Amino acid sequence: MSAIRLLVLGAVRQHGRAHGYQVRNDLEYWGAHEWSNAKPGSIYHALKQMAKQGLLLAHEIAPSTAGGPPRTEYEITDQGTEEYFTLLRRSLTAYDQKPDILSAALGFMVDLGRTETLELLQERVRAIEEWRKSVTGYYTPEDGPGQLGHIGEIMNFWVHSADSGAQWTRGLIERIQGGAYTFAGEGEPFVGVLADGEENPYATGTPHPGDQE
Repeated sequence: MSAIRLLVLGAVRQHGRAHGYQVRNDLEYWGAHEWSNAKPGSIYHALKQMAKQGLLLAHEIAPSTAGGPPRTEYEITDQGTEEYFTLLRRSLTAYDQKPDILSAALGFMVDLGRTETLELLQERVRAIEEWRKSVTGYYTPEDGPGQLGHIGEIMNFWVHSADSGAQWTRGLIERIQGGAYTFAGEGEPFVGVLADGEENPYATGTPHPGDQE
C-alpha cells in the first residue's frame, strides 16, 4: 500500500476543492516529502490517475487575468471518500514496518471518531504482538542475535522496532483516552492546511510543470 493515495485524497478533502499546487504545498508543510514518496511528480500523477479512476472530480479553471494556462482544481467524489476512509482505517491497523503509511494515517486520524480510532490502534498493537510472536518462534531475543550469526542482527532490529512501535502506540492510545485532540463529531477540528496564498516555510522551492495544473 502506498501512502501517496491517502495523503492526496486527504489533502483534497480538507480543502473541499484544491489545485495541485495547494496539495503539494500542504504535504510539504507536513514534511511528507521527507518521510514518504509524496514528491511533486508523484503528487500530480496521483491527482490525474485518481481523477481517471473516479475518486476525484477535475474542474478546469479559467486562466487568471495575469495570463498563463488554466489550472485544474480537484474535488473528492463519493467513491473517493469511501476509498479515503478505507485507506485510513487500513493504515492505522496495518503493521508492515513502513513508517510513511502510519505517518499519513496519523495526519488524518481525527476524521474518524475517538472510539473507532482507539479500536483501530488497539488492533495495531495486537498485529504487532502477533508479528513478534511469529518471529520469536525461531528467534529468541533473550539469547542475542549471535545465535543466527550476523544475520541475526536483522531479526534483532525488527524485533526491537516492533517493541518500540507497540510501546509508542500504547502511549498514543493513552493520550487519546485522556482526551487529547478533537475527533469527528466532537467540535471544530484542527485543520493543518495552509490558506490559499499563505507562505509555506517548508516549501522546497523547486518549480514543477504541474504547478499550473
